[in-house]
Amino acid sequence: MNSPIVSDAFRAVWRWHFYAGLFVLPFLMLMALTGGLYLYKAEIEGVAYRSLATVEVREARTSPDQWRQAAEQAVGGTAAAVVVPDRPDRAVQVRVRTDQGERTAFVDPYTGQVTGTVGGQGVMEIVKKLHSLELFGKPFNILVEIVAGWAIILFATGLFLWWPRKGRDVAVALPRPGDPARRPFWRNAHAVTGLYAGGIILFLALTGMPWSAVWGDKFLNVMRESGLGRPPAPAAASAWSHGKGHNAPSGTGWTMEHAVLHAPSEGPGILSRVIATAEAEGMGQPYTVSIPEDPSLAFSIARLTRKAEDARSLYVDGMTGQVVGDLRWEQFGGGAKAFEWGIAVHQGMQYGEINRLLMLFGCIGIWVLGISGGLMAWKRRPRGAGLTAPPRPTDPRARAAVLGIVVPLGVIFPLTGLSLLAALGLEAAWRRVRRRR
Repeated sequence: MNSPIVSDAFRAVWRWHFYAGLFVLPFLMLMALTGGLYLYKAEIEGVAYRSLATVEVREARTSPDQWRQAAEQAVGGTAAAVVVPDRPDRAVQVRVRTDQGERTAFVDPYTGQVTGTVGGQGVMEIVKKLHSLELFGKPFNILVEIVAGWAIILFATGLFLWWPRKGRDVAVALPRPGDPARRPFWRNAHAVTGLYAGGIILFLALTGMPWSAVWGDKFLNVMRESGLGRPPAPAAASAWSHGKGHNAPSGTGWTMEHAVLHAPSEGPGILSRVIATAEAEGMGQPYTVSIPEDPSLAFSIARLTRKAEDARSLYVDGMTGQVVGDLRWEQFGGGAKAFEWGIAVHQGMQYGEINRLLMLFGCIGIWVLGISGGLMAWKRRPRGAGLTAPPRPTDPRARAAVLGIVVPLGVIFPLTGLSLLAALGLEAAWRRVRRRR
């Protein structure tokens, strides 16, 4: 038999596992749904935009400046980026900034004609913004960090609850037949799914953290300052510039602050020159050409890769067509390499189809855990009562079991720690209200 302290420790962890699931599983299930869809981004876009994206292959392409001009005239704005596809029968995509937001124009590279436009970057941009909760505004994007932190707590507390212990039949590794109308069936389904999908869910939460609004920004800043990140992107300064020099504004991201820049004159041929340089340098397709708002900054060409080690960013002086920077995987610091690898695996691309299926299994696992956990909680409630938390432990020493799991995570992820303090405060306030009643 278990000692009272072990039993209370189990109840304390169970209680916080319940609360963590209650608070974050709805968000996790939304993120799992949208993440699962995003794993099949190429296939979904292929179906949604087949009539716009498919073109007839011809002998020669028109100039990239004609693509840009056609897109700007069709949309009524300024081109921000051009996506050059890796198939000859696919349209070029030109993202155009307008006063009403961004639109994407599909342009036939052989005729220079616009085949159609879509809002933003298309339907998968909406899926991506739903996945990051960015669609609902900045506060909800911050919530992603809290949800990811609590997902890690869910994994840690779930592992504690599953772990075999003397006198308790808790640990199960294989599905067992049972009656779906009874709670043991759902408890078994919950435990087995958590056992096999939990590691993937933990990986998704950890690799999603660098994208978060607060912790992610701090993480990337530490990488840059420590030399573990990407090398800084060069400014578009060259020995061939004859324009009036000026300094880059503070906070220009990857560009070098306070570097002397030249001011090239915009005009026909610049985009064509930049793309010709990229292709002469062997930039693999597909790639994106980012057009700077400040014409004195370099054009950046980034390869759209599936594997992290294929990452490459080329920086080209628009005035001269000269390469001012060529950043490759070998130049990345250890932190940047880990970050890029995590992104590629997170998006199901690094190791081919098996990678994508594993990530999809994790997304499906979140839904199974959410449904089974909800049904378990509903079936264990007292008759006639609503959804209730597991009983509080009677021995205060049992709190150490929870604190040993939760406090370190709250320190590593501060927003999660603050949300934990808020949850403790709400629970204490609720207990006082119940005592008065």
